[in-house]
Amino acid sequence: MDTKTFPEIKLFDTRFHQVKVQELIDYLVESVKKPKKTIVENVNIRAMNFAYEKSWYRDFLNNADLVFCDGFGVLLAANLSGYSLNSAHRMTAPDYIEDLALKCEKENVSLFLLAGKPGVVDEAITKLVSIAPNLRIDGHHGYFDKAGKENDLIIEKINNFRPDILYIGFGMPLQEQWIIDNLNKIEARVFLPLGACLDFYTNSTYRGPEWLTNNGFEWLTRLITEPTRLWDRYIIGNPLFFYRLFKQKIAQKLVANR
Repeated sequence: MDTKTFPEIKLFDTRFHQVKVQELIDYLVESVKKPKKTIVENVNIRAMNFAYEKSWYRDFLNNADLVFCDGFGVLLAANLSGYSLNSAHRMTAPDYIEDLALKCEKENVSLFLLAGKPGVVDEAITKLVSIAPNLRIDGHHGYFDKAGKENDLIIEKINNFRPDILYIGFGMPLQEQWIIDNLNKIEARVFLPLGACLDFYTNSTYRGPEWLTNNGFEWLTRLITEPTRLWDRYIIGNPLFFYRLFKQKIAQKLVANR
């Protein structure tokens, strides 16, 4: 499966793909067979703000092999920009991680989880193995020094397992910088940065009721539960993203009317 199959969406010179969840899962598993390393990234409003402000982060997204939408705000912005997307083109990792595990088990694809506080990965592995008992899976928590000897030991553990898919969950933009710094040292086929997926999957972090998460308001629950840490991400970041969007649209109209 080639990414040319999936239409490209571009916002602020940053692109992502119009892809659905089963297509994403199939792409991840099929990419294991390729002779090259594959990076599959995701975008939400926070990622788009980083891409707007940090050229290296924008380059990372634009050079990734596949980028899927993980945010209703980005979905809305794409539609406001003239694209035609629906809720099927937005997916969040905790909702499909078990389907991915089942597909990996079926295709004999191995999975390494590198994320979360100590204990979260173990709990996630226990849950995944309960539904996919023959899944080849290992992991390590994400609370380690991302450089130096400790980092080298983690990479050694990953390389001893030789995973087909490596899931990295340190949060943006740390996880992307870590991939850039260590890509050539790691013996994995697919690199999949997914932020706090395991925290949500194991209920270590509360996502909120489905009627909120399914309608674009998961951010509200997160803001209420972690206001000190997340207020700038949502209270400042969300309006800033749409301000930039409308500013760009106005500028484009002025140019078109000249």
